This record gives sequence, C-alpha cells and structure tokens, in this order.
Amino acid sequence: MRKVVGVFEELSDDERTRDLYERREKARRDIVSMMDGAKRGAIIEVAGNAKCMGMDVDTITKLTGLTRQEVESLS
Repeated sequence: MRKVVGVFEELSDDERTRDLYERREKARRDIVSMMDGAKRGAIIEVAGNAKCMGMDVDTITKLTGLTRQEVESLS
C-alpha cells in the first residue's frame, strides 16, 4: 500500500499527468451527467404517456419516482 501511495504522490506532482487526470475526470462527469439527463427525460416521457392513458397520479409517482407535483404539471 505504501508503494501505491508513493507512486500516486509522484504522479500527482507531475503537472501534465495531473492535467490529463483532471480532463479525464471532467469528461467522465460530463458523460454521467448526460446519461442522467437522458434517463430523467425518458422517465418524464413515460409519466406523460401514462397520464395521457388515464393512469392515476399516485400510481405514476410510484412507478417513476417523480413527485406528485411533477406528474400533475405534465400535459
């Protein structure tokens, strides 16, 4: 474990390596954020469709995890 910590400290001292790491982490976070947004969009679409089909709001909230107010605001 000490050897790993030593290597990590060496790498974190290198500005180029640290910059590369930070860029990769930002890209990873951006991808996760886009995926979360797409997932939420799909959930909202399903909730809207369910509401249009006449499903009651309580069932939609249980199904999707959206709040009652979010479901009621869908057209």
